[in-house]
Amino acid sequence: MVRKTRFTKMHGCGNDYIYVNTMEYDVPNPSEAAVQWSDRHKGIGSDGLVLIGKSPVTEADFSMHIYNADGSEAMMCGNASRCIGKYLYDRKITTQTQIRLLTLSGVKVLDLHLAPEGVVDSVTVDMGEPIFEDERLFMANRSISQGVFVSMGNPHYVIFTDDVDQVEETGRVLEHHPAFPERCNIEFANPLSSPEGVAIRTRVWERGSGITQACGTGACATAVAAALTGKAGRQSQVVMDGGTLNIEWRESDNHVYMTGPAEFVFDGEIEINCK
Repeated sequence: MVRKTRFTKMHGCGNDYIYVNTMEYDVPNPSEAAVQWSDRHKGIGSDGLVLIGKSPVTEADFSMHIYNADGSEAMMCGNASRCIGKYLYDRKITTQTQIRLLTLSGVKVLDLHLAPEGVVDSVTVDMGEPIFEDERLFMANRSISQGVFVSMGNPHYVIFTDDVDQVEETGRVLEHHPAFPERCNIEFANPLSSPEGVAIRTRVWERGSGITQACGTGACATAVAAALTGKAGRQSQVVMDGGTLNIEWRESDNHVYMTGPAEFVFDGEIEINCK
């Protein structure tokens, strides 16, 4: 049996995903759908698939499940969480300007900033505390000691370099390095001085998707790594291929706060084979 499912294409700084409201539509095999739909030549084209649903726990208002373009399930995505905030508010599914979103990395709080016309202009996400030692995600290995490991609910390895364009050649290899039991997101970052402070030019190799225009958790990891190594303060702008995110690592609670835009691209309808 073939059933039609509505979807929405959205992006945060060019990091584009396909969004399905599972409160209205079911996606029986999201891993398979993510692979097929993400194909930029034979499908819709995206960095992956995001399912928006009801929260099964009272501590959160809604839930998010995200699948990379290769079908693997991710624990968290900062850009996708901002897009979900805009989707829920602008589509009048909620009237709240603060949303608690359940992810595989725990509950994330979204603060929505509205434009004068009453739609979401940008979103600040409380990404929680960074983690620097996680044996499940990272094994100490001297052969890749030039980078900084930071987990923002998913693993990141930040390399500071003048050559951020090595992202494809080096990122492809490091994603599968034995030091990362569950593979890893790789950031290549170059801190530069600007009138507003430190702007960190960053390119991302995203686990399961390859080069992406932006990565929210990657921007957070990069800003934290820069602060740790004295290359930036606790507030910085992370400039990626698709846009800029503002990151603050607050001393008061040790949480990382990410602020950036979210945009609709188009709505559509696609057929799903239901066995």
